[in-house]
Amino acid sequence: MSKNKPVVMIGLMGAGKSTSGRLIAEALGLPLSDSDQYLQERYGATSAPIAAREGKERLHRYEAEHVLEELAGEPKVIAAASSTLENAEVREAMRKAFVVWVDADDAVLAERMRTSKHRPDYDPREMRARREAFFREVADLVCDVGVLTPEQVRDEALRKMGLPAVDRD
Repeated sequence: MSKNKPVVMIGLMGAGKSTSGRLIAEALGLPLSDSDQYLQERYGATSAPIAAREGKERLHRYEAEHVLEELAGEPKVIAAASSTLENAEVREAMRKAFVVWVDADDAVLAERMRTSKHRPDYDPREMRARREAFFREVADLVCDVGVLTPEQVRDEALRKMGLPAVDRD
């Protein structure tokens, strides 16, 4: 596999898609496209205010738009909102990418989100019940971020892609 293939980071909120994605992007020399940044730049707000202002359905449409637009462009690392996996068109488009699922126990994810204003009503069990089958469908690599550091996720992704590890000197 080459670094000319897009990489998509998937997982529930709090799993570290952006953090691990940034490290993978740096290692591959590719740009990172993050859902939160895309929403802020395109729609003037992050997910919680958009959901409050326009509804969750519209937010999820915007999040799917992000992934579809980025997969249609030059290769990059894409930190995708977990809602995008509910969209069959997005899952089909992800087939041309290398997909890394960062995951952890629900308790770990809930603790990570406890201090976040991102979505105060976040329940990882509910989100997992709705989306886990989709994550399994598209993932090329699953990383338990309750155990692995972001650097280890990067290294596992590079290894699975058949690329050399990052030189730590």
